[in-house]
Amino acid sequence: MNTKWNMTLALSIAAALSAGYSQAAGLTPVPNASTRATGMAAPNVLSPELIETVVARGNMALENPSAAYTFYGYDNNGTMLPADATTLKEASKTEPDKNVYLVLDRQSGVDSNFNYGEHFVFQGHETGTGGYLTRINLDADVAHRVTLIADKDINGNNLPTFDGITWNPFAQRLLLTAEGGKNGGVWQAPAEFNSGSTAVAEDISGALGRGGYEGIQNDSDGNVWIVEDVGGSKGAINNKARQPNSFVYRFVPNDKSDLTKGGKLQALQVMSLANPGQPIEFHAGQADADILSQDVKDLHTYGKSFHTKWVTIHDTAVNGNAPFDANTLAKASHATPFKRPENAQFRPGSQFREYYFDETGDTDLQTQAGDHGGFGSVMKLVQASPSANTGKLSMFYKGDAAHSGFDNVAFWTADKLVFVEDAGDSLHTQRNALDSAFMFNVNHNYADGTQPDRILAQGRDPSATLDSFLGSAMPGFNNDGDNEITGIHVSDGDPTVHGLLGAKRPHALRDGWRVFYTQQHGDNQTFEILSAQRGEQDRDDGDRD
Repeated sequence: MNTKWNMTLALSIAAALSAGYSQAAGLTPVPNASTRATGMAAPNVLSPELIETVVARGNMALENPSAAYTFYGYDNNGTMLPADATTLKEASKTEPDKNVYLVLDRQSGVDSNFNYGEHFVFQGHETGTGGYLTRINLDADVAHRVTLIADKDINGNNLPTFDGITWNPFAQRLLLTAEGGKNGGVWQAPAEFNSGSTAVAEDISGALGRGGYEGIQNDSDGNVWIVEDVGGSKGAINNKARQPNSFVYRFVPNDKSDLTKGGKLQALQVMSLANPGQPIEFHAGQADADILSQDVKDLHTYGKSFHTKWVTIHDTAVNGNAPFDANTLAKASHATPFKRPENAQFRPGSQFREYYFDETGDTDLQTQAGDHGGFGSVMKLVQASPSANTGKLSMFYKGDAAHSGFDNVAFWTADKLVFVEDAGDSLHTQRNALDSAFMFNVNHNYADGTQPDRILAQGRDPSATLDSFLGSAMPGFNNDGDNEITGIHVSDGDPTVHGLLGAKRPHALRDGWRVFYTQQHGDNQTFEILSAQRGEQDRDDGDRD
């Protein structure tokens, strides 16, 4: 057989397969990321089969403002744009973060005579002077569009800023994570509006611990899975890279319908290939050694598989209910650190046996850890059941300079997985490109060098462009420049246990499955993605097969 012809045919087939991944979902790839140009704004570019519409914008007034919060995306500590050419100060932007879509009956708001509908998006707010929880009322007009659900806990304390959020159907509570290290943790709150008070959130960190918690999700057994985003120390030699310093956790509750009754917090331990019988673990004071260790390189090498087990780091039955530092206990228990995991999701149809989580990496083109996870990755954990004590871990995808800083995640279909970037201002500048959303096929082996398909090239709104300039001109300026993609979310809104993300096979843009994301920073806009062909997706909320 003609070897040259055979190689050409193989490459053609590989290219066709790669192009077919997103097209199998009816999407044509966006060819390039949006360019980051100083002083220039840019539109968002989606696959041509998609359009987007704003469901909430930062300057929308809350229908029930508090003393600290009047608007969806701004604190009450200044004007939305600089009003004084001398100080050039702005109100702190609250950055609505991860999204939860729920279809709920008989929800109320401030206006007892108004019908708030059934379709809602819930979000915690990540930055600003304090944290709060809002509800976007998708069926409402602008005056009733955004409701403040909580800005204090049940003891009247101010809430921290929130990053992650999920719906716990077993307890009928929203779970929110604070990425605050020793001041972080998990809070829970009802979805219902309380006409008497917004002091309805409850700190449950005495059971689940304190840490740099971000991604959070339940499995079908009622366990709560959490990934932690804590940047490690830079090396003295590898000074553009950071030591792996974040952990993957699983909380096994005593009562899945009431997390306040405590349980066991576990951390994931991965066994070394280089040193059989030994775990891959954190070494205090040895940042350079860990950054370029053989274990870390093995973790970021295609084709390698690792045995895992869960180690219990805290048990309320033994250790009590006082809040505790989960990161410190994970290190003491020889759990395995990663390079800033941020979010994760179970593969639909896997009976919660396949779990995908990302690593953000170093977000620096100059990282010395390129072969050691410096550009981030996507990891795959497989277990016999969600409550199994052991499993297998492998790297699903290895990031590079053009595909780095992965953050939020959602399954578009059972086989199509979307990860979005949060590369940050520095990496945007270094690579002259803004963030993108990429679609992966979980059945494909990316060791062959093919790349995921871009379905969204994030632009930059004028407000973020201005903030980027002010941030460079004014040390200590209080708002981030450039826009970040966050909160990518695909759900049919089912609030029951059957609606857990991963329980049903999603059909994005049809059969009641809706898609949302937030363009953080700048104008803080939350979008719904729709089908360009139909103008809107089929929203038959009764079809939840």
